[in-house]
Amino acid sequence: MNKELFDFIKNSPTPFHAVKNAGEALEKAGFLPLCESGEWNLEHGKSYYVTRNGSSVIAFKVPEGDFSGFMMTASHCDSPAFKIKENPELTDKHYVRLSAEKYGGMLCSTWLDRPLSVAGRVMVKTEKGVSMRLVDLKEPCAVIPNVAIHMNRKANDDMSYNPAVDMLPLYSDGEGGLRARLAAAAGVREEDILSTDIIVYNPQEGIEWNGFISAPRLDDLQCAFSALKAFVSAEKNNAAMPVYCLFDNEEVGSQTKQGAASTFLADTLDRVREALGMSFSDYHRAVANSFLVSCDNAHAVHPNHPEFMDKNHAVYMNEGIVIKYNANQKYTSDAVSAAIFRTVCEKAGVPFQYYANRADMPGGSTLGNIANTQVSLNTVDIGLPQLAMHSTYETAGAKDTEYMVSALRLFYEHALHMEADGEYMFE
Repeated sequence: MNKELFDFIKNSPTPFHAVKNAGEALEKAGFLPLCESGEWNLEHGKSYYVTRNGSSVIAFKVPEGDFSGFMMTASHCDSPAFKIKENPELTDKHYVRLSAEKYGGMLCSTWLDRPLSVAGRVMVKTEKGVSMRLVDLKEPCAVIPNVAIHMNRKANDDMSYNPAVDMLPLYSDGEGGLRARLAAAAGVREEDILSTDIIVYNPQEGIEWNGFISAPRLDDLQCAFSALKAFVSAEKNNAAMPVYCLFDNEEVGSQTKQGAASTFLADTLDRVREALGMSFSDYHRAVANSFLVSCDNAHAVHPNHPEFMDKNHAVYMNEGIVIKYNANQKYTSDAVSAAIFRTVCEKAGVPFQYYANRADMPGGSTLGNIANTQVSLNTVDIGLPQLAMHSTYETAGAKDTEYMVSALRLFYEHALHMEADGEYMFE
């Protein structure tokens, strides 16, 4: 399982590549592609997927007949990185650096003195308009060098990094040509590139060691992969419609046309409703019988700093899925949704843990509460425990991917029925 995860991560240096890889896996499993600008002629018993911006995807399996609700998961495919600006090269007589800015809240120090590569998308001119091409240079071609200890005697003290000075990648010794390399990778002429979305990324491959795994972008490709694996492999469900969501831009707040705060999920469900001839009343009843599992990794107890964890809600790698709580609803889990997902884990024979931030330490947010602004339904926030979140190389438990796949596969094979407000059947 972890080898498959590492392959998925290796081939997904950017959200665009992650969505491409997810689409290929879906098509291999028999899913049919849809386009938002086209007609949707859906058939019962068939499966479909649709993308937005090339960086978010929603897939669904249409049951054979009438169904009671939607069983959904949501993950994100973006990670903190350095985005290369449109004029990419800073050149002097001796060096070419890449003009880049931070995307998301990364641990800057982890990017220093590490071989880096470049990937993303380019928009190219065609006879009829513009077209997207994915590019990945794959081989190391840049580094962000540290300042030697002899010149910065405070380097081992608390450091702050100026992203416009300290974090610019060194690309070459005076010969530029990044745009030419991107054109060659895209199979087009350099002058045909009209615009780019290119990032610097860590090409290091994932490894399994002494009960742990380490890899780039575990937050949140570990959950994205696990949910996709569960979704594709789940047995047919004719009582509810399984839905897989993979969103972009979670690391910068989701406030984009392809983020969890967008109308992408609401638009997709509404078009499913229309194509299947559901009335608005039937649709709203289905939403009331629906459930969303928001899957985004969680903080494991740090071996050197256990003081950062709430002692009663300490979670550990290899000890199961984490159900996440926050009184201010940064995580959307509540008694209802946590109880339902606990039932899922118990039925699947999968261990689970509870996480909450220390009361004096604010945490981050994730997809669940954001997606609920567009489609309001019972939602639980879960994740897999990991160390060094937002590092360029993160660590998690070797057992936990399998736990997540098992739980979500069972989730996708069942339906939720709301008997009354506060009364639910999971069957």
